[in-house]
Amino acid sequence: MSRPITKAIVPAAGWGTRLLPATKSQPKEMLPVGRKPAVQYVVEELQAAGVHQILIITGRRKRAIEDHFDADPDLVRVLREAGNEALIEALSYIEAGTQFFYTRQSTPQGLGHAISLGASFVDGEDCIVALGDSLLWGPDPAAPLRAMMQAHKELQAAAVIAVEAVPEEETHQYGIVVPEVEDPPPGRPVRLTDIVEKPRRGTAPSNLAVAARYTFSPLIFNALARVVPDQRGEIQLTDAIRLLIQMGEPVYLWRLRPGERRYDIGNFFSYFRTFLDFALTDERYGYLARQYLKAKSYEL
Repeated sequence: MSRPITKAIVPAAGWGTRLLPATKSQPKEMLPVGRKPAVQYVVEELQAAGVHQILIITGRRKRAIEDHFDADPDLVRVLREAGNEALIEALSYIEAGTQFFYTRQSTPQGLGHAISLGASFVDGEDCIVALGDSLLWGPDPAAPLRAMMQAHKELQAAAVIAVEAVPEEETHQYGIVVPEVEDPPPGRPVRLTDIVEKPRRGTAPSNLAVAARYTFSPLIFNALARVVPDQRGEIQLTDAIRLLIQMGEPVYLWRLRPGERRYDIGNFFSYFRTFLDFALTDERYGYLARQYLKAKSYEL
């Protein structure tokens, strides 16, 4: 049996061009979603799943990510002297016994290439990949990852991939999977027979889109090394997963359960939607935000 998964790779190297000018000097992963930057939700999800060795793949102008997860004793001291225990608690993500590691993808060569930079960090173990600009929403945001990790171990999988159903008219925006059974049930691993990266409109083989969370065996790095760059010169993770499937390796989907969904901040509309939904359900300020919107609706 494989050992428990203890390591995660968080790709956060993209330029965020669809969010300019907001991302001119600010990493898109550091844009606020409610009271936290987006990437903090990802890290807290990993921590809640019991993963405490995290490699973040950064890029140019991404130093703010490293600073955010760096301990700041002087700040904590000032807050403690001022009696701001609530604010100290808000910084608990730093003190959760997590080791943070960083490496840089200096030039944009695709998601697959970014992940391949984590091979030495993973060092022959199973790992998680959690995209730094995508958040999971649900009663327990870490529940899908914990379930995927368990399924990965029990099935001795090469990969387990979180997926969610999306409208047919949006399938061209995502990696789309082909399960061996039609309409696979949520919350159960189902083997894949294929995966396609952003199929042309009207050609998607299903409406099940990759939801930015993966568990992998070390075989993923062998597959990434064999992938041919696409027409833009980028190494795509989807192509490496497809290669694993073609090699007969056990690759499974894990469909998100009702009440669970993925949010991303890849463009302004999806970012606004993510911010609003998280702000409106904030445990401290959500009620005020909802009251404000109710009052504002009379003016719109």
